[in-house]
Amino acid sequence: MLKAGGIDAVVNNAGLNRDGLLFKKSGGVIVSTSSLSRQGNVGQTNYSAAKAGVVAMTRTRAMELSRYDIRAVVVSPGLTATEMALSMPDEARARLTASIPVRRMGKPAEVGHAVRFVLENDFINGRTVDIDGGPRL
Repeated sequence: MLKAGGIDAVVNNAGLNRDGLLFKKSGGVIVSTSSLSRQGNVGQTNYSAAKAGVVAMTRTRAMELSRYDIRAVVVSPGLTATEMALSMPDEARARLTASIPVRRMGKPAEVGHAVRFVLENDFINGRTVDIDGGPRL
């Protein structure tokens, strides 16, 4: 069983034909994470599709929930020095890093700063904030 400090699990699932608004309450922001891979990446059909879906879901949330003063925004990191990226084979990681104009992986704290920027700026809504050092896959 997954334990995460009070929330045991959250499952986002699609496939029902019961349209309706997500929920009705006032104020707040929903920040989701996607990935630069949402634009498509060789060998990552499933991952790219899932990350593109997060963007579409967030855009829809923004349209539905803005009337309740609820914003929805995506923060979309590129290659970031996380456990997942650091577990990649060295050669693959070096090749990807070389494609980043700033010639390094992002730092988790930099992604955190982007999230904080989104939280502090009430005029960002329904958008994707890329934090990726400038490459295009």
